[in-house]
Amino acid sequence: MNTACAHIIDDDEAIRDALQWLLKTRKIPCVTWPSAEAFLAALTPDWHGCAVLDIRMEGMSGLECFDVLRAQGNELPVIFITGHGDVPMAVAALKKGAYDFIEKPFDDSDLVAVILSALEIDAERQRARSQNLAVMEKLTLLTAREREVMELILKGKYNKVIADELDISMRTVEAHRSRIFEKMGVRSAVELAQTLKGIDA
Repeated sequence: MNTACAHIIDDDEAIRDALQWLLKTRKIPCVTWPSAEAFLAALTPDWHGCAVLDIRMEGMSGLECFDVLRAQGNELPVIFITGHGDVPMAVAALKKGAYDFIEKPFDDSDLVAVILSALEIDAERQRARSQNLAVMEKLTLLTAREREVMELILKGKYNKVIADELDISMRTVEAHRSRIFEKMGVRSAVELAQTLKGIDA
């Protein structure tokens, strides 16, 4: 299930059907689940989108399902559907990393807006992850010496200083610098630093 979609998890069939119909009219892909247990049993790490969880359900509650997701390292944005008395629980879940909550009876447009926002957050996270993987792959192309030179370039050191520190000629440093930029797909030290920002090189 690599297509991003909203996973509706609610033990009330009428609510599941109503939400599925609402999202289909807004052309938002969705899948419904009758319980947290059924959702977790089918879940795989490559699923994209968001989870819309009823906070109270028979069997495993929405909160318990959320805790299991995070314990597994799953980062799907989670939106809780709450009754009036459950707002404090939902606020506590937000502090633990839930994306948002919406109170019953909810406005259709409000719910759709929150779901679309959660889907975009997840898509942005996937894009960042893909870019990071691409950068990591480029880093594997560098030789040990090129990595040494790159670390000194990132510290803002001039070619002559790098040559002195590594006991190599200026020309050799220039050759390494050129190959590093070529392999990393950048044109300058500034661009190299921006490309590696947030990457544990």
